Amino acid sequence: MTNSLSMRMNAFLERHFPERRLFLKSESETRFIRLKPGMQVAAIAGVSAVVGWSIIATAILLMDSIGSGNFREQARRDQQVYQERLNALAAERDTRADEALEAQGRFNSALSRISDMQSELLASETRRRELETGIGVIQSTLRRTMNDRDTARKELDGLKVAMAENGGTVGNGGTAISDSTVDFLTTALADTAGERDKVVADAKDALLQADAMAAELALVRDQNDAIFRQLEEAMTVSVAPLDKMFRAAGLNTDSLIAQVRRGYSGQGGPLTPISLSTMGEMPSPDASRANRLLNEMDRLNIYRIAAQKAPFALPVKSSYRFTSGYGYRRDPKTGGRRMHEGVDFAGPVGTPLYATGDGVVVHAGWQSGYGRLVKIRHEFGIETRYAHMSRVNVKVGQRVSRGERIGDMGASGRVTGPHVHYEVRVGGQPVNPMIYIKAATDVF
Repeated sequence: MTNSLSMRMNAFLERHFPERRLFLKSESETRFIRLKPGMQVAAIAGVSAVVGWSIIATAILLMDSIGSGNFREQARRDQQVYQERLNALAAERDTRADEALEAQGRFNSALSRISDMQSELLASETRRRELETGIGVIQSTLRRTMNDRDTARKELDGLKVAMAENGGTVGNGGTAISDSTVDFLTTALADTAGERDKVVADAKDALLQADAMAAELALVRDQNDAIFRQLEEAMTVSVAPLDKMFRAAGLNTDSLIAQVRRGYSGQGGPLTPISLSTMGEMPSPDASRANRLLNEMDRLNIYRIAAQKAPFALPVKSSYRFTSGYGYRRDPKTGGRRMHEGVDFAGPVGTPLYATGDGVVVHAGWQSGYGRLVKIRHEFGIETRYAHMSRVNVKVGQRVSRGERIGDMGASGRVTGPHVHYEVRVGGQPVNPMIYIKAATDVF
């Protein structure tokens, strides 16, 4: 069976691929190479395989080139959209910054005015108490004078009755009351009545002054109430966005405030509440409102300090391209998916890079994968990283401030082009830096 199949196969090959000879002639001799049917079939199959492989490889290269072109075009469109969005956010940030400066100016003006009005209110309160004391003294004097007058009148009436009964004399053969004595008493009563009238007039004037002072105090209280309302609205507008910014960044505002309070150093410290002597009484409504405003001002001051310490800024101030976001992405070298723990901003080599918040440099040098890397430790357990730099301008242990230049953009380490890889870590765990950048953009 096997021999029969082999004979048929040989016959088929000899019929379609008859044996051929390839002659090789030289000057001295002639040689030939015998090409059997099997060798011809193998040669044809090898040539066909090479041609097919060439065609397939060419098609794959063409398809990959077309796909790469579409991908690059899409990437350019995405970069343009990102750039337009970032430009819009920057313009909105500048607008919010101008509004914040205007609000701060209005707040300072209102605070100065309320301080003046508070001083006037205290002076008015002092004058009112003095007037009330004077009115009380006048009323006591008036009552005493009127009592003396009534007593003198009763005595005079008694004398007149006694004179009438005794025929102008008092007692059993006593001394007669002369006309001069009666005139003296009449004059004394007239003087007393005059003093009484004067005291009454003074009391009326004092009451009128008290009414005027009461009206003035009412006007001052209305003005104070208007100022308090403006200040309360200004504080609400100023504090609420900052509170929202810190919460959006994943920070606990209560622990943040407590930490900043513990670390006051040359910042002025918490504002001292207003304390007025009330002789054991409850504080006035104005004092309570003023203390609430002072508490909100203190909270605003703490937020201002915390915002300066936390990395609420961009590491690049020059023009740049946003090339990669936070999250899983395709590795261009391995083809697999891996976690991208930061964001990438691309630009020319040598583009200045800046610290995004106050802190201490804890690493400044080469690190595998990152290339030239700077790590800055900030308050509240936050750390920022700036990778692939071409030059580093800071040293380990150096304190830096927000906006201070720490180095230049480059292409060191594992990169495909010049850019800065920017990371934010909280408690050692990476978080999306755009949360901080967007939170700051919405406020400042």
